[in-house]
Amino acid sequence: MNNFAYIRPTTLRNAAAQLGKERGKAMLLAGGTDLLGEMKDDLRVPERLVAIKHLRELQGIRPGRGAVRIGAATLLVDVVESTAVREQAPLLAMAADKVGTPQIRNMATIGGNLCQRPRCWYYRNNYPCFKHGGSVCYSATGENDFHAILEGGPSYIVHPSDIAPALVALGATVKISSGGRERSMPIEKFFVSPKQDPTRENILQSNEILTEIEVPSAPAGSKATYVKEMVREIWDFALCSVAAMVTTKNGTVEDARIVLGGVAPFPYRAVRAEAALRGKRLDETTAAAAGAAAVDGARPLSRNAYKVPLTQATVARALLSLA
Repeated sequence: MNNFAYIRPTTLRNAAAQLGKERGKAMLLAGGTDLLGEMKDDLRVPERLVAIKHLRELQGIRPGRGAVRIGAATLLVDVVESTAVREQAPLLAMAADKVGTPQIRNMATIGGNLCQRPRCWYYRNNYPCFKHGGSVCYSATGENDFHAILEGGPSYIVHPSDIAPALVALGATVKISSGGRERSMPIEKFFVSPKQDPTRENILQSNEILTEIEVPSAPAGSKATYVKEMVREIWDFALCSVAAMVTTKNGTVEDARIVLGGVAPFPYRAVRAEAALRGKRLDETTAAAAGAAAVDGARPLSRNAYKVPLTQATVARALLSLA
């Protein structure tokens, strides 16, 4: 690991100013569960780290009428254990509880989970791929067991976050600050696909900080679940995951939100699966139809075709648990 300067700003404005406009020279340090590992492996070589975990503006869970607001530096363990989150947005608590191990959840932040880098072994082993500014994705014809089957190309990474699919399903909004200017947007617009820019996974500019996530309360009459399939039962990233929320009225599906993780370079909203449920009773037949619709358009690579039936079955199983 190279030498670096450690900066502990006293305000959000000062933190943004310390980041500057040259990408990569300064980096934010919150929980550090991803960044410090990257630095040890020489994947990131910042000249300075800007600590933000202590900033009051980025901390805390604030329940309100119709929504709960969560500071980006809030620990995942606090999200899991929050009464407000469990009551107003239980899907988020379920997803947060699936992240890593208790030790990781005691260090990692919700904002960091959304902004973590891909786990692709070519990227993590410093191959000169798209993520390192190169012009090739080695997984396209190489070791691609855990890569994308939906919306892949030119890079075939999958987004590693468990939190992201749940927040997309809940219709969350993110707030971003550059110190003197703030903007907000639906979380679906926070993520960047490889087709837009293969070098990055989100829209943050070099001097911007994710400050807050606003999560609407789950609608009345809704049920939700988060199902995650892994190689091993703990401390692993998703082969596929499903964040599902279904709202019923008089036994019929009035609305559905189904978002997939582990199968696309960003949280993938399975709109065809949602459409397959609306206006129908949720049973084995409709759940199976939604599962099939969720993988419509999948383009598996040479070694990950197993993800198609796995995802199809996981969607159906998640939905049946809500029937």
